[in-house]
Amino acid sequence: MERVLGIGGYFLRSVADPEALGAWYRDCLGLDADENGLWHPDAGPTVFATFEPGTDYFGSPTQQIMLNFRVRDLDAMLAQLRAKGADVDAETQEMDGVGTFGWVTDPEGRRIELWQPA
Repeated sequence: MERVLGIGGYFLRSVADPEALGAWYRDCLGLDADENGLWHPDAGPTVFATFEPGTDYFGSPTQQIMLNFRVRDLDAMLAQLRAKGADVDAETQEMDGVGTFGWVTDPEGRRIELWQPA
C-alpha cells in the first residue's frame, strides 16, 4: 500500500487580503516561506487527529480544521504575538508527556494552536 510521506502544503482561502494574511503569518509567527510559499520547517512530530462534530476545540463551530504549529518556547511566542497586537487566548493548557498548548486567532478569525512539545 502506498502511504503519504508528510504534509505537502496547507492552503488558506483569504476572505479579505491574501497579501496581508501572508504577511501576518510571516511577521507574527516567523513563518519564513519564500515567494512561492515554500517553507522548510524543522523536523519533528506532526499530529493527525479527528474530533467529534460538536467540538468547541477549534473555536468557531464553522471552523472545520485547525492548524497547529510546533514552537520552541510557547511563553516567548505568546508574548511576541501579544506585543504585535494579535488575539491571543489568555489561558494555556499542559498535557503530561505531550507538552503545552496556547492559541492565537489570525486576522481573518482562524484559531491556530501553538504547541511546545514536552
